[in-house]
Amino acid sequence: MRVLLLTWLLSSLAAFAGEPAFAPVTPGHAIEWPKDTGAHPPYRTEWWYATGWLETPDHQPLGFQITFFRSNTGQKPGASAFDPSQLIIAHAALSDPAYGRLVHDQNVARQGFGLAYAKEGNTDVKLDAWRMTREADGRYSVIADAAGFALRLTFTPTQPPMIQGEQGYSRKGPSPKQASYYYSEPQLQVAGNVTRPSASGKANASVAVTGRAWLDHEWSSTLLSADAAGWDWLGANLGDGSALMAFKVRARDGHAVWAHAALRDRDGRMQRFGPGDVEFTPERQWRSPRTNTVYPVAMNVRVGAMRWRLNPLIDDQELDSRDSTGALYWEGAVTLTGDGGKGRGYLELTGYAKTLDVEKR
Repeated sequence: MRVLLLTWLLSSLAAFAGEPAFAPVTPGHAIEWPKDTGAHPPYRTEWWYATGWLETPDHQPLGFQITFFRSNTGQKPGASAFDPSQLIIAHAALSDPAYGRLVHDQNVARQGFGLAYAKEGNTDVKLDAWRMTREADGRYSVIADAAGFALRLTFTPTQPPMIQGEQGYSRKGPSPKQASYYYSEPQLQVAGNVTRPSASGKANASVAVTGRAWLDHEWSSTLLSADAAGWDWLGANLGDGSALMAFKVRARDGHAVWAHAALRDRDGRMQRFGPGDVEFTPERQWRSPRTNTVYPVAMNVRVGAMRWRLNPLIDDQELDSRDSTGALYWEGAVTLTGDGGKGRGYLELTGYAKTLDVEKR
């Protein structure tokens, strides 16, 4: 779902460039592995989105997020090393209960000069000192030297990729055109080092961490339905090795424009659930002291006959990316408890500060 945070930025760029033609998302185009782990420049927007729970040597929990966006601006590629047709954006965040709130950083640049790029054929995305690469054996290396904190992590797959939707074709609305290509890599084993923030704003020493992560990769050329106001999205690694993805695209009055969920057990058996089988119900709200936005940070989620209660690692996990994608939203580490099992995941809540300005194209 992160891909649609770029809507208004891309709309303004497209208006400047005229009406560009982006590659369409259509059914029957299966994910090709591992080639599709790389970039897809003809499509309007794309992201590689990793979230997870970490543990320090003294058993303190941390949540982290790092995302790389690639955006086709609709302009023609340049003749020089500077490429105006592709924009690279990166976000990183760390949720640290000892610090009391989420800290985050963001960056944006045009592709070019070897400083910002998203390569085709295999995951290799870079923006200045931030980078995510995928090795031949499937392991990912992540480096993000951010303002006040840093991530240096390795993700090792423990399961095959989780192909979302129909062979990777994932509907996001009532129209078949409102779709993306989408796969996940859940239950990634994490090891590495994290530099945590301090109350004074200066970085603390680096600490070793281990944990579990979830990686999403999605690319699309279409926008959400015109009546969509935002979405609730969940990606969770369950304790028994299962993986759960669920989302609800909300209308302005709160009803579901579209909803979907996928649950894969540890043996690889997949269950998919349509709009009538997925519900996100607010349980407790939190008001941001900085923006006065109210977010439902504790939620009840129903997928078919299964139910989970989501509770945040910390309430203050608001992410302000108005300097890059223009969005203000809540994105944070949550625990899951319920008759579907226990687990840990990430919850994303958009459109609560301001209704997303999306149009039907």
